This record gives sequence, structure tokens and C-alpha cells, in this order.
Amino acid sequence: MTGQKADLDAEPPQKEIVPYRVSFVCAGNICRSPMAEVVFRSLVRGARLEEYVVTTSAGTGDWHVGEQADHRTVAALARRGYDGSAHRAKQFDPGEFGKLDLVVALDRSHDRILKAWAPTEGERSKVQMLLSFDSRQAHLTDVPDPYYSDDAMFDQVLGMIEQACKHLFRQLEPAIRQGALR
Repeated sequence: MTGQKADLDAEPPQKEIVPYRVSFVCAGNICRSPMAEVVFRSLVRGARLEEYVVTTSAGTGDWHVGEQADHRTVAALARRGYDGSAHRAKQFDPGEFGKLDLVVALDRSHDRILKAWAPTEGERSKVQMLLSFDSRQAHLTDVPDPYYSDDAMFDQVLGMIEQACKHLFRQLEPAIRQGALR
């Protein structure tokens, strides 16, 4: 009997948290994908799901690796209450496909590159276009690159990204919460 009582008083084993992993990918990882990473992470934080979702970003190219986000990206984010100052650009590593649940491309060129880098059909299916999650913007397909434009374009692009990320998060949140409650 004593052994049974001890078992009843024991703490239930803690389940290992396996977070949902999403990466946003653009060309150089200094404009669009950092915006998406910061916005999506803010949505996750607002829902108090930080330990259940890992959000990253990367570029298909390597020319900005280690650099901060473009100053106009950081400024556009700050105007909307986000902090993008800690971002450092990195290149997407195709070896990471197996560790990711979703790879979000910001335009068709990134979509093509990522799918070409994916080693299996299952990993290719992880690649999705950001605007495809927002029915009102899906017809646009691509989030325009604001790099050669002005602050107004950075603000416009951030608005597009915010809307699409909200729709993406709404689609993922129930499954994430269900996984968090198991």
C-alpha cells in the first residue's frame, strides 16, 4: 500500500515541449523577412505561446550575413511599436528543413529557390507564400521588396506583412494551443 500512495503523490512526468518552428525567408534577410519575424513573434508573445513557437528568418542570399536589418526596416517597425534592433541577417540553411514545420517565402523567387533546395517532397510542401494566408492579399502573391524605395514603401510593406501574419497566426494558433495543452 505504501508504494501505491507514493505513486499517487508523485508529480506527473513533465512532457517535453516540442515547439512549432517557422522561418520567414526573403532575399537578403534585412527588410521583409525580419519584419515578418518580428511581427509574428509579437503575435506569439501576445498569445503567451513563446515556449511553443520558435520564429526565425533568413535570406536566400548571403550578401548581408551578420548585418543588422536595414535602418528603414527598423524604423518602420519602431513606428508601429516593434523592436527590430537586435536582428542580424543570416542565410537560409537547407539543412534546417528537417527542423522546421513551416518555411514562409515572401515572394515567388524565394518560393522557387526554397523548393529547389528542399531535399524531399515533404520538405518542399513546408514552403508556403506569406500572402497566401490572407485571402484579401493572396491575389498579389508577392510582398514587394522595399529596398530600393522610400520610408512610405517600407510602411506599406510592413502593413501587408502584419495582415498576412495575423491570418497565418489565426490559422496556426488552435493547433499550437492544442499541442500546448497535451
